Amino acid sequence: MTDAPTLPIDIIDQPAPQPTRSDDTPARASRDGAPLRTLRPRTLPARWRITLWIVLSTLITLIAVGLMGRSIFLASVEQAANSEIEQEAAEFSRFAEDSAAGAYSSAEEMLTEYLARQSAHEDEVVIAAVDGQVTAIANGRADAGDAGDVPQAIDLSTVAGGEALVSRLLGAEASSGALESSDTGPLRWGRLDFMAGEQQGAVLILQYTQEARAQVDDAFVTIAWVALIGVLLSSGVAWLVAGQILAPVREVYRVARDIGERDLTARVPVDGTDDIAAVATTFNQMLDRLEAVHATQQRFVDDAGHELRTPITIVRGQLELLSEDPDERAATLRLVSGELDRMSRIVTDLLVLARAEQPDFVRVAHCEVSMLTLDIEAKAQALGDRRWQLMEIAEGSAELDPQRITQAVLQLTANAVQVTSDGDRIELGSRFDGEGAERRLRLWVRDSGPGVAAVDAERIFQRFARGDSAGVRRGSGLGLAIVRAIADGHGGSAWVDSVLGEGAMFGIDVPAPVTAGVADASDERKH
Repeated sequence: MTDAPTLPIDIIDQPAPQPTRSDDTPARASRDGAPLRTLRPRTLPARWRITLWIVLSTLITLIAVGLMGRSIFLASVEQAANSEIEQEAAEFSRFAEDSAAGAYSSAEEMLTEYLARQSAHEDEVVIAAVDGQVTAIANGRADAGDAGDVPQAIDLSTVAGGEALVSRLLGAEASSGALESSDTGPLRWGRLDFMAGEQQGAVLILQYTQEARAQVDDAFVTIAWVALIGVLLSSGVAWLVAGQILAPVREVYRVARDIGERDLTARVPVDGTDDIAAVATTFNQMLDRLEAVHATQQRFVDDAGHELRTPITIVRGQLELLSEDPDERAATLRLVSGELDRMSRIVTDLLVLARAEQPDFVRVAHCEVSMLTLDIEAKAQALGDRRWQLMEIAEGSAELDPQRITQAVLQLTANAVQVTSDGDRIELGSRFDGEGAERRLRLWVRDSGPGVAAVDAERIFQRFARGDSAGVRRGSGLGLAIVRAIADGHGGSAWVDSVLGEGAMFGIDVPAPVTAGVADASDERKH
């Protein structure tokens, strides 16, 4: 059986015209109609960006922790000063209660005795006053050799802030508080007032916090230097880690850089199952698709060059020898027109085969097989004056592409017409084989032509392979290749069953599993 010229029933999907845009209109890539976010140009390498982000986040964290820690420690300094004032006030209250029996003749004597028993610690000053006049001072900030067990002489110049500060605090309405000045620095104070007979006594307690706060600041300066060293170390570690993480990305870059126009076989090694491995896998899949597209394009160019060379040579030769005789000119024009038609069919068939390697070549839909079979039989009768016989019809429905199936079966019937004569019988039919998920749909065409040799049975489904029927070579050799591509697109196969000299049966088998939707449709049809 020879390969007949393929039927021009396949509509080649042309890409939709793209809207024109002016040069100053930015292009917007899109996927599924959704605009893609435009990435801003970056100048720093990814390794530097990762390292800088890690260093920046580490610095922000350390600064935040440092400021919070400093605030906490400074608050503890203030809290400790308050506790010291409260403790000093409590001690004086107990002392005053113990002295209430009248052991002291005056408030001044009692305050002097009390301060004599106190040992003010550094940054603490306790001042005793009677009727607004200072009577004794216990100054922990003065020289330790002058303190001893006796209150110091009344010298307010030894008190930070001097007489003005003491007078202001003794006369203040509040009994405690906090203040800060250039003379005293920050301090906390508290005052305990009492009456001893006709005398108004007071104990003023001052807690200077400048030194403690300075110690906190010094400690955090040290911590800051240590943290800075830690940041430098972490930046080095981040640099090394970023290099390890980006190593597969650099490998992707190397492979992409080394890929040549005619060598798309290089692939990125995939190690592990993490995100980087997923990127490498996706990149390899993209290379697979590019290689397939490149192979398809190259095959199309090679096939077109191979098949179009002969008709172009014929046309050129005939035109060069074009005679002035009207009859010869008409014959030449008919020959040229025929060759141009053949070139058009070849290009159309090559485009179909190129489309066959695209994912959307087969567009599956729910189809009633019996109606499809009757439709194919009706179209086949227009192909030639033969005795067409529909031998069997599959009853049921399947998920397939009715246009592609029709194209494949009509190609087989066109081939059958080519190898038979007027009045010869050509049979066709369809049936389901198998049950459930294993069910398959078989569509076939049987002719009474010369048949196909066993050695040609597999070869004739390849591109530009032609069977030899009675020594006559016809067709472009692409029709059966298209049939096979359609069957492959459905997950099926194309086949031939023939004995040389006794005709041939060509057909396709495609999966037609019984799904819930197919079963429901079949039940409704039966009822």
